[in-house]
Amino acid sequence: MSDRMNAMFHHVDAFIALPSGLGTLEEIFHISSWAQLHIHYKLIGLLNVNDFHGNLFYFLDQDVEQEFLTSSARQIIISAATTEQLTDQLQSFIPILDPSMSRIN
Repeated sequence: MSDRMNAMFHHVDAFIALPSGLGTLEEIFHISSWAQLHIHYKLIGLLNVNDFHGNLFYFLDQDVEQEFLTSSARQIIISAATTEQLTDQLQSFIPILDPSMSRIN
């Protein structure tokens, strides 16, 4: 993990990404995989302005249907079209823990 990512990880309650490129998506998926492994329980949200990430969520939903991704892993990334909606969803989010994944030290 980069020094910037390490510093950010220890000082935030949630990760929120705006529409952007591969670097941001790589970091979101990296931190999402840690959530899936129960290394952390921080919230992860994508601001989906004008359905920018629509195809990404379609891909993730297809992964669930094809059983490459569990539904509990899919729900790790929260999305909304506006900052207000995303804030509301993050504040009311209750994670579904997958008992098949364990915390890795």
